[in-house]
Amino acid sequence: MNILGISAGFHDAGAAIVDGNTGDILFAAHSERYSKQKNDANLCQGIAEAAIAHGPIGTIAYYETPWLKQLRQLYSGQGIEWDKLSTKKIITDQLGFKILVPVRTYQHHLSHAAAGFQTSPFDRATVVVIDAIGEWDTITIWAAEYIDGQARYNKLWGQKYPHSLGLFYSAMTQRAGLKPLDEEYILMGMAAYGTADPNILADFVQNSDTLEFKRNLHTGADDYRPDMSDFDIAASAQQTLETCLASVMTRARAFGWSTNLVYMGGVALNCSANARLGQYFDNIWIMPNPGDCGSSLGAAALAYGGRINWQHPYLGTDIPGPYPVDGLINELLTRQIVGVASGRAEFGPRALGNRSLLADPRGSEIKDRVNEIKRRQKFRPFAPVILQEHANDYFEMPTGFATSPYMQVTAKCRHPEQFPAIIHVDGTSRVQTVSENCGSGIRQLLESWYAQTGCPMLLNTSLNIRGEPMVDDRADADRFEQLYNVKVMS
Repeated sequence: MNILGISAGFHDAGAAIVDGNTGDILFAAHSERYSKQKNDANLCQGIAEAAIAHGPIGTIAYYETPWLKQLRQLYSGQGIEWDKLSTKKIITDQLGFKILVPVRTYQHHLSHAAAGFQTSPFDRATVVVIDAIGEWDTITIWAAEYIDGQARYNKLWGQKYPHSLGLFYSAMTQRAGLKPLDEEYILMGMAAYGTADPNILADFVQNSDTLEFKRNLHTGADDYRPDMSDFDIAASAQQTLETCLASVMTRARAFGWSTNLVYMGGVALNCSANARLGQYFDNIWIMPNPGDCGSSLGAAALAYGGRINWQHPYLGTDIPGPYPVDGLINELLTRQIVGVASGRAEFGPRALGNRSLLADPRGSEIKDRVNEIKRRQKFRPFAPVILQEHANDYFEMPTGFATSPYMQVTAKCRHPEQFPAIIHVDGTSRVQTVSENCGSGIRQLLESWYAQTGCPMLLNTSLNIRGEPMVDDRADADRFEQLYNVKVMS
């Protein structure tokens, strides 16, 4: 029977279904795509129905240990939520019906680790998890391997609340006038416009080796340096993050367990910092949904026990039918911008071709036009999606990332003057490379686009209405068309 993995109750809830016999991933999605509430913390009826539609559930796996989390909340002064001490009670409240099958509970960082290792191609790996906060853990390093086909994890080192690199970056996000636990990616983009103050490390970090902080950043840092601009705050925060990340990765590599790295947790979404991971490890895997929602798959993987069959991230709602290559090409050639909502939705925060807004990257005015459509700040960059075999001709791919199928690293563009729409102010781009077996029709689209234009890439950004999650179903796509007067093809 199937295993239902659940991550819910904090932010960005998700559910995943794994076949308990084969390890196939039958479904994985974000609750927000069904409720239409961005970063929905709870499961909604829509995602629950979509999950159980894949067959009978034999086991439910939950991504964290409630009583440990409640102890930490008591310690931090948040008090205890008595109705959230029992996993079964939490899941019953989340799903809206009585639980009649076994429930397994795992620890937060272990679920992160499993979501990465058990989807990775590695038989043995060093796993690093960095996020804002689990129950108590904020950073963990694991030795992971398979023994008789079963994943085994040995925790090598960790840092605990209130010392948290993730909370530091979220506090700086709020200090820069953005929404913490949501808009950290905007802070990352802002960093290129500012000047980093090297003193920020000493202002916040007591010990950069053990990652001990001088203050509890769970309460924010809105009072920090009112004289600094938001852009300089962003640059300083990014520099501090990268310095601290180097310390963690140096420690992880020094254990000598494996030259394969699995990197998970919300901090693993920082593409600029990720570009330096190849300095420490030879082979790198970051599952494309490394944050809390992705831990729904991690919990299911732990309950399954062995390697799960990761093929691609297109695991959510299906809009059936062939990928509309010809129609998309026509719109791109005539109007330069088009939306696509086709096939199964991406599991993860980034559009990877099935729920994307696409554009010709060569026009000097395209970036402003797309930013206007999406009603977002003009300084924010866009990503290129490129045929994998052409990536090195156009981008200086960082060490350890010959390919980047999930937009997880930034790379310098070799010909920035030719592609102004996908170049950030620092000359980098967040690259998505597309292989022949990527799992999406975006490959066929790029092949056709290249054949007709000689350009092997397109601008790719998420198809969403400002303040809302990505388009999920055809009704969402129709609303996008009506609001923004941009064709969305299925």
